[in-house]
Amino acid sequence: MVLLAQCLGALFGLLAIVFGAFGAHALKKRFSVEQLNSFETGVKYQMYHALVLLMLGFNLNMDTSLEKYMVYCFIIGILLFSFSIYGLCISSSKGKKLKFLGPITPIGGLFLVAGWALLLYSFIRNLI
Repeated sequence: MVLLAQCLGALFGLLAIVFGAFGAHALKKRFSVEQLNSFETGVKYQMYHALVLLMLGFNLNMDTSLEKYMVYCFIIGILLFSFSIYGLCISSSKGKKLKFLGPITPIGGLFLVAGWALLLYSFIRNLI
């Protein structure tokens, strides 16, 4: 599980750089300002949470279910939140917006919130 958090953290970080560069250069001519801003939001959240996964992978043993759920929440959250935004932006720019992705974005956001809530809970539990 530690290796999963580290590998996916590194992969998501790498992809955030690639997608960010792709958005800033290749998509700049195809996307509206609103689409570019949305795409950039997906990239930022992906990078932030990639770094969180790396920190968790290097600081936790993943020997409790709480730690595992935390990592799963961040992984699922990144996939649902950021990647649904990418899909919405790209499909919208081609005139065929994949509307089914719209409700997936906030579900991904809820997974990210849950990951942070579990992290906070683990800190509070250790204080008590």
